[in-house]
Amino acid sequence: MTERITNWAGNVVFGAKSVHRPTSVDEVRRLVSSGGPLRVLGSGHSFNRMADTTGGLISLASLPRVFEISANRRSVRVDGGVRYGELAPLLQAEGLALHNTASLPHISVAGAIATATHGSGVLNANLATAVSSIELVTGTGELVTLNRDKPDFSGAVVHLGALGVITALTLDVQPTFDIRQYVYDDIPRASIADSLLDMLADGYSVSLFTDWTGLDANMAWLKRRADDPMSGDWFGAHPADGPRHPVPGMPAANSTEQGGVPGPWHARLPHFRMEFTPSAGEELQSEFHVARSDAPAAIDAIATIRAEVAPVLQVCEIRSIAADDLWLSPNYERDSVALHFTWIADTDAVLPVVGAVQEQLAPLAARPHWGKVFTTAPADLRTLFPRLTDFAALAASFDPAGVFRNEWLDAVLGLDA
Repeated sequence: MTERITNWAGNVVFGAKSVHRPTSVDEVRRLVSSGGPLRVLGSGHSFNRMADTTGGLISLASLPRVFEISANRRSVRVDGGVRYGELAPLLQAEGLALHNTASLPHISVAGAIATATHGSGVLNANLATAVSSIELVTGTGELVTLNRDKPDFSGAVVHLGALGVITALTLDVQPTFDIRQYVYDDIPRASIADSLLDMLADGYSVSLFTDWTGLDANMAWLKRRADDPMSGDWFGAHPADGPRHPVPGMPAANSTEQGGVPGPWHARLPHFRMEFTPSAGEELQSEFHVARSDAPAAIDAIATIRAEVAPVLQVCEIRSIAADDLWLSPNYERDSVALHFTWIADTDAVLPVVGAVQEQLAPLAARPHWGKVFTTAPADLRTLFPRLTDFAALAASFDPAGVFRNEWLDAVLGLDA
């Protein structure tokens, strides 16, 4: 019987006929050389059919772990199956750190890179910008290495699984650092209207959370360097009287430590602890990125439809991300603010609201996060991501027979017209 595999949320049941768990790079090459269709499955933390296939799914979780620090201690080479929550303690033990993390440490490094997943911070670009080298098995079964000095490197890092199987990556690292995390309750709408961009810049990483039942924000999560503590009120908000979970009403036990207690970067920058698995199967997610200067207008736009949004929303997170030069990054050549929607687990109820959100944000050229729920038309994607046509050509050169193609990717690349 075919193994039943779903994504993280369970809203996608993959149509794969087989699931492969190679234990070596040579085995990956043999699998690819035998032909497709194939797709690579990371930690499954996507909410659409990006990783779906009618052929075989490849999980890299069983590859031998690779952890090689460079001689100058400015980079680390890791395997394509490692998760951030596994990598971070190894780096910390060596006195090293990544520049940022996502909210969840449970996700795979290669999968996060492929979709331009990010954390927060006006000076922090997305996680893929830490990549200095990728090693991948292309659609022909060839093992190739791409470095930053290659002309197509900026097109190959955020790759949606279209170029091949990432078997190893090299990431920039820096000396470890400590972070203090603070939570503030009830941020007034007037403060958001007057000072949103100042709020988002007031820390190493800053997130605002709202359930859109009102115009005030429920909470602000500020992550500051340990040598930059804070006290007192914040833009009219008051310090939380205890630990919080990002979703109102959920237990705070699976959230990272708050209250300004200093701790290593990897224990504060994520919102959730590695030893817990939050929200699996209980949510859908969408996210849209606008230019940072358009963030106040984006919030005003969503406020006009909050009566539609709130009934199907668990929480909305507002974060800022620095610009980059990666072709398929939602932050390509523009500093951005992302509005991330965690919806209830009801696709039929959520999809019309996603459409309404997209309609409201369309005048602001909002770019979707590739791994989330969105219904943006392929023609509009080519406008929003100006290098998408170039990427389609790059994908064809790495995978001429379409081994890694699927219906979702064909639609994104405009190849199903």
